[in-house]
Amino acid sequence: MKKLKLEIPLILPEVPDEKDQCVQELISLLQEQKGLEKVHVSEAAENGVPQLCFHYDPELISIDRVRSIARQTGASITEKTGHKLIGVEGIRHTRHARSIERSLRDLNGIIEASVSASGMVRAEFDTRQIDEAAIVEALRKEGLGITDTALKVGKYLRGIKETEKAPKDKQPEKKPEHEEKEGEEHEHAHGGLLGKNTELIFSIICGILLAIGFGLSFVDAVPSWVSLSLYIGAYFFGGFYTAKEAIQTVAKGGFEIDFLMLVAAIGAAILGEWAEGALLLFLFSMGHALEHFAMNKARKSIAALAELAPKTALLKKNGKTEEVGIEKLGIGDVIVVKPNTKIPSDGVVVSGESSVNQAPITGESVPVDKMPVDDPQKDYSNEKDIRDENRVFSGTINGNNTLEIKVTREASDSTLSRLVKLVNEAQTQKSPTQRFTDKFEKYFVPSVLGLVVLLLGAFLVIDENFGDSFYRAMAVLVAASPCALAISTPSAVLSGVARAAKSGVLIKGGRPLEDLGVLTALAFDKTGTLTEGKPKLTKVVPLNNTDENELLKMAIAVENLSDHPLAKAVVRDGKKRLEGNTIPEAKDLEAVLGKGIKATLGKDKVYIGNLELYEALDDKKPSEKIAEKVKALEAEGNTTMLIRRNDEYVGIIALMDTPRAEAKSTLEQLKKTGIKRMVMLTGDNQKVADAVAKEIGLTDAWGSLLPEEKVDAIKKLRKEESKLAMVGDGVNDAPAMANSTVGIAMGAAGSDVALETADIALMGDKLEILPFAIGLSRKAKGIIKQNLWISLGIVAVLIPSTILGLAGIGIAVLIHEGSTLVVVFNALRLLAYKK
Repeated sequence: MKKLKLEIPLILPEVPDEKDQCVQELISLLQEQKGLEKVHVSEAAENGVPQLCFHYDPELISIDRVRSIARQTGASITEKTGHKLIGVEGIRHTRHARSIERSLRDLNGIIEASVSASGMVRAEFDTRQIDEAAIVEALRKEGLGITDTALKVGKYLRGIKETEKAPKDKQPEKKPEHEEKEGEEHEHAHGGLLGKNTELIFSIICGILLAIGFGLSFVDAVPSWVSLSLYIGAYFFGGFYTAKEAIQTVAKGGFEIDFLMLVAAIGAAILGEWAEGALLLFLFSMGHALEHFAMNKARKSIAALAELAPKTALLKKNGKTEEVGIEKLGIGDVIVVKPNTKIPSDGVVVSGESSVNQAPITGESVPVDKMPVDDPQKDYSNEKDIRDENRVFSGTINGNNTLEIKVTREASDSTLSRLVKLVNEAQTQKSPTQRFTDKFEKYFVPSVLGLVVLLLGAFLVIDENFGDSFYRAMAVLVAASPCALAISTPSAVLSGVARAAKSGVLIKGGRPLEDLGVLTALAFDKTGTLTEGKPKLTKVVPLNNTDENELLKMAIAVENLSDHPLAKAVVRDGKKRLEGNTIPEAKDLEAVLGKGIKATLGKDKVYIGNLELYEALDDKKPSEKIAEKVKALEAEGNTTMLIRRNDEYVGIIALMDTPRAEAKSTLEQLKKTGIKRMVMLTGDNQKVADAVAKEIGLTDAWGSLLPEEKVDAIKKLRKEESKLAMVGDGVNDAPAMANSTVGIAMGAAGSDVALETADIALMGDKLEILPFAIGLSRKAKGIIKQNLWISLGIVAVLIPSTILGLAGIGIAVLIHEGSTLVVVFNALRLLAYKK
């Protein structure tokens, strides 16, 4: 039995990861194929890309046939399954969002739908039964305005380049999904008769009519029907949206809080308590309107991200500049950025020097100095290793000098654009607490209705008339409505995600936010995370009468074929030492994972690696004297490379990667936030690991780990610690991150794969942002707990109070709506969280 691994995005280009339902459909279809014994999602992703593992019988099916079948099956699924992320406005509160979510799920062809109260709709659908236009139309029928239909839900792993993509100019032009007729957008955008604030205006009218009617009821000269007419008017304006949502929900076979409130108000009217019923509807509708207003505040904080980039740019062509829309900029265009203006596109500096404020994207408080690249004519769009001093991001702010920038990404694919899309998508991801409260409400509301039915029959058991029993039942109905519970978690998650994004931290939804808030341990990758990631050549030790220059030339020639950070350091620093000497060319590089490399140089075979490489290679092991020299260098904190030409050991090269200046102080801050254990995982030898750990204050250092051993180390730590985060670059560490509670990627602004694979992405390559992210999450977790206690506590107090007759409908609705506003404004405190 043989195995083959294929990347999921290559088989299903629109599918983000293994959690998508399309992956399960793909697996079930593939397993029906003769010769394929088993198909499953591989435990470890390759470079952050999820993989499907195929177990096949080579006697029945060839490897090429396996690939062909996988792609054909994936194509058939992609043809019939669509994914869409749509921005909307007009969702008034969390319960309204749930109602719309149910409506979408009831549509034929909808596989899965998720709606956020912040205005994001995510849909997965069968394209043979329903199309995007029908989904958009269904949302419009719900009274929603469509703000953006261009946000695709698929988390494309943009590091994977599609080899079969048609040239841009040959792609068929897309027809607009829907052409707005004159005046149509206006109606959609405002979501009501009197514009966006219709609900608030209706609520105020309700309050005014209630106040006038109540006042006139004490004037003997005014007939009673005048007050009654005013109360009826108050019922209409206060109950308009409540009745609308209640009718829609009941028509779908569900019960919501709006229905309970409507029943209570009607019950009060039946008893002749028109004033109390009108008060109930006034406070309920006013609570909704203020809740909507407060949620909008958090929503606008996220929307402000999209406004960071300017709408136009100064394009330089043939020595002249002209102002064009950023959507017209192409890769390779050169734009001019004047002093103290925003940079309109991702790119590299080709002319001019200036300092750039990157705080809007990376959260860095100090401007970063930028200078031109060495080769302005080079195409940098596919370059992975662009230096920080050359790279600029859309939405950042230029300093006092003019810059000329070569565009490396189109506007729709800029770092800022991807950040906004991912933040929007994060809003649709429910946290564990929210899923729990949703499930709780599902059973709680019918239970309340059952209790109310029992209380309606109280007059049969105790000495009171039916009117008193009915009034008590209505009061309990109001008291038991879990409005505050419904909004308690979503408001905190939305505020937390918005505040984090403002400081250059991308938190992908409620689950990572909550998990980060209860962490007890952190695992760090060493290179580039705790250290500078730029090792320096410290010592060159020739052996067996080898010339030092000859040894360096040999090492540079072989390492030049590798893209490992240590190899680059050898090449960079070695060339400086040789001062322009000619370097020979090596070929046929082979990597021995985690241990070293080998290549051909002329007629010689050259090996470079650690002592373990030669222990496993053959019987030509290094002498004890050579091994002692290597160990002595490692004891000083160096990473060593032993070089062998054919069967002769010719030298040792030592490098050292120095810890980041901020590492020690950052780890001290993390201890203060409650992180008890901090472990470094590294492929370097244990002595190097111990030296770094001692210098910066880590609790543990685990060295000499191969990539797959890092995954095992994470699994072991998760058994010892309940909650664990892995901090790394999000690319090489992706398998380890996938096995941790939360994966945190640093420097994600420059990495597509890191942005897509990590649960939390620190946009700047700054370790000191980590305590802020954990502190914010702990604060958010605390606020979620507070909100749950407030919302459930109020219900727990009000229900017995109304049953015992200690509180009537008026008091119940006042406390009920007050608690809803308290939890929302409590959550909004996160927007003001300080670093």
